[in-house]
Amino acid sequence: MLIAFVVRLFQVQAVDASTYAAKAEQNRYVGQVLAADRGEITDRSGVALATSEDAYDITADPTMFAPDMLKIGDGPEQAAALLAPILGQDQETLVKKLRPKNTALRYVKLASRQTPQVWKQIKDLKSALAKKAETDKSTHNVLSGVFSVATSKRVYPNGDLAAGILGWVNGEGKPGGGIELQLNKQLAGKDGKIRYAQSGGRLVPTAGSTETPAVPGSDVELTIDRDIQWAAQKAITDQVRESAADRGYVIVQDTRTGQILAMANSPGFDPNDLSDADPAALGNAAVQDAFEPGSTAKVMSMAAVLEENAATPMTHVVVPNRLHRGDRLFKDDIDHPTWYLTLNGVLAKSSNIGTILATGQLGKTQAEANKVLYRYLRAFGLGSESGLGFPGETEGILAPPDKWSTSQQYTIPFGQGVSLNAMQAASVYSTIANGGVRVEPTLVRGTTGSDGRFTPAPEPAKKRIVSAKTAKTLARMLESVVDDEEGTGTKARIPGYRVAGKTGTANRVDPATGKYHGYTSSFAGFAPADQPRITVYCAIQNATSGSYFGGQICGPVYKQVMEFALKSLQVPPTGAKPAKLPVTFAR
Repeated sequence: MLIAFVVRLFQVQAVDASTYAAKAEQNRYVGQVLAADRGEITDRSGVALATSEDAYDITADPTMFAPDMLKIGDGPEQAAALLAPILGQDQETLVKKLRPKNTALRYVKLASRQTPQVWKQIKDLKSALAKKAETDKSTHNVLSGVFSVATSKRVYPNGDLAAGILGWVNGEGKPGGGIELQLNKQLAGKDGKIRYAQSGGRLVPTAGSTETPAVPGSDVELTIDRDIQWAAQKAITDQVRESAADRGYVIVQDTRTGQILAMANSPGFDPNDLSDADPAALGNAAVQDAFEPGSTAKVMSMAAVLEENAATPMTHVVVPNRLHRGDRLFKDDIDHPTWYLTLNGVLAKSSNIGTILATGQLGKTQAEANKVLYRYLRAFGLGSESGLGFPGETEGILAPPDKWSTSQQYTIPFGQGVSLNAMQAASVYSTIANGGVRVEPTLVRGTTGSDGRFTPAPEPAKKRIVSAKTAKTLARMLESVVDDEEGTGTKARIPGYRVAGKTGTANRVDPATGKYHGYTSSFAGFAPADQPRITVYCAIQNATSGSYFGGQICGPVYKQVMEFALKSLQVPPTGAKPAKLPVTFAR
């Protein structure tokens, strides 16, 4: 017998020593992930729009709930009964986690990103059970195998403000859209690891540990101005509600730098709590919705006509009540006797027929005119992404001219038969305001790394689209839309400021049916008209209460947001008198 013991001892300590040591090592040491702190997202002034607060992942070691450890057979059931009301989870779900099929499993996550208050409740209950078990042998500490891992929880201090831009982070720490997704690599940082010895669920300080520290994520500073974002969001939310519309968007852009000062959607959502959010409202509709712009697109047609020297603002255009082209009779939004308009008047009164006649002069044939117009539409950014690189952004639809149907040849000049998103539409007007140079829109000013060093975002691409002369002429023509009594945008007037703008009311394609139903109402413009600083674009989809004309429901939104932005940025009036270009001509 003694010889047998000696042989077995020799086998354990010498022959199989490394194997047993490895098994002991595996059971003795526990590894955990050290979550990196996610970077903040702030507005241009450093005001937090998305931040993180302390939280805990509630974890467990299932082997510590086994009968041979707790000396009872229903340890998982008792623990689950105590934890379920605290964690807000189903008892059976917790039992399955605490009694896994893999009996060697040492780590399970019971709940993610719980508040410090939740962990305190569990910790206090765990301590109370441990204390009672010391004096009462019938008491078993069924929570001895429950632990916590420090982590963080994403918080949006301003609720639904700029939610479409920010996106969200779910309970598992995964980004879901917006900047959170687009710049996740920079924001997330790099998780660390820790490996330590434990006994009975407790750290053994003398056994040593290894740790790879987490690297915090970078902070991201947006171009957004929180106050202007708030004003834009309130204005569009109020108007969508009053008009009983499906949705609406407002974009505010710095005309010189291309920076987005506000991008508001209605309806929106609160990224702090997605449980009651409408799935259709998630995302950023201002860049994800494609729609036919209607008459706000006429500024591109006029830009082509002026740049190609096909006409001037004073060119006479005789506009009949109906115009036969191709297989259709075209009309304006109202019946009228023959109008005797200048080209400036065609834009001011938003005449579809006048626009068809003017763009027809871009080539010797209609096919040639189509090619010229297409070239300008592409140059203004239609049919391609805006440059934001935003998740889910649509390019819109702009078919090549040889694919234009008979009717599209005449509807595209006034904004039907082509689609874009709100960001693309705003960029068109910023290009005119910027002297004909398109600056790619930007949402990010830069990032601040864990070393505290600020890295500015790359300079946006710039490209001249039309001459400075054409842009200046267009700005004067757009003033007539707002300033002249015969213009369609009088509700967008701002006392003391020269305002350039354009209304739009387009037949709307219902995304559910693919057929025309309702209207897209819009207004686009910039101010001060002679020294532009700010572009504002507003669009409302399918207004069903009251007016649906762009000048009537989007003009006031434009005025409200533009007034606030001008005052907020302390942009003074120029003091110069507006150019009074004639709208009509005498026969």
